[in-house]
Amino acid sequence: MVKESKTKGPGIQVIARAIAVLRALKDQPNGLSLGELAKLLSLPRATVQRIVDALGRENMVISATPTRGVRLGPGILALAAATRFDIAEIARPTLEEISRACGETVVLTLLDGDKLVLVDQRSGGHQLRAESAIGETLPLHATAPGKAILAGMGNDQLTLVKKKLTLTPFTAKTVVTWTELDKSLARIRKTGIAVDSQEHAIGISALAASLQLPNGEWASISIPVPTQRFAELQARLQELLTSQVARLKLMLGNEAS
Repeated sequence: MVKESKTKGPGIQVIARAIAVLRALKDQPNGLSLGELAKLLSLPRATVQRIVDALGRENMVISATPTRGVRLGPGILALAAATRFDIAEIARPTLEEISRACGETVVLTLLDGDKLVLVDQRSGGHQLRAESAIGETLPLHATAPGKAILAGMGNDQLTLVKKKLTLTPFTAKTVVTWTELDKSLARIRKTGIAVDSQEHAIGISALAASLQLPNGEWASISIPVPTQRFAELQARLQELLTSQVARLKLMLGNEAS
């Protein structure tokens, strides 16, 4: 239901109703009919029709099927892409500071459904270093950033992800049962830091911390390191990552995440 203040002007009211329509469609990949939207939002069907028509002209909504209502459109993707770019810009000084302090590669990843997407990276100064490509996708269950994000989720979101996620083995060290992975997530919740001990790639270990962005999106900052020097650096890297991610959370106004 759309809550409206009596002091709202007509322009503000229209914006609020349009946002309410978009939010109603957010978790409906198959779309909703105009009648369903009207009932859900407690608005007249004619009002919903006008809002949907306006959103359709901007490609914010499109027809779900030839016979059934509307769903979110490609215009939303363009806005989401711009938001992700801004997040990378905001987090970049943190990545640079961590990399300068430890000399290792530092990576920013974002949750995308049941996987991670690498959106920014600062390379370390060592000749032997761990690097990936911007845009590369990574598994949630077998990486430090993925496990950090899983540990940060609430029960409802984690349950939804579990239904979609296949615990594929990448190495002999990959955890492939939810019983074991849940134990790992419980430990991560206590420390705030996730560890990948060659679970995704032999020869590479990593630390990561997650943060939930103001728009609700999940991100993670990680430090992948060649395993041969990981043990001697782990305590220092954990302290550095914890302090820098805490500062970034404060900057984003999301210190409780």
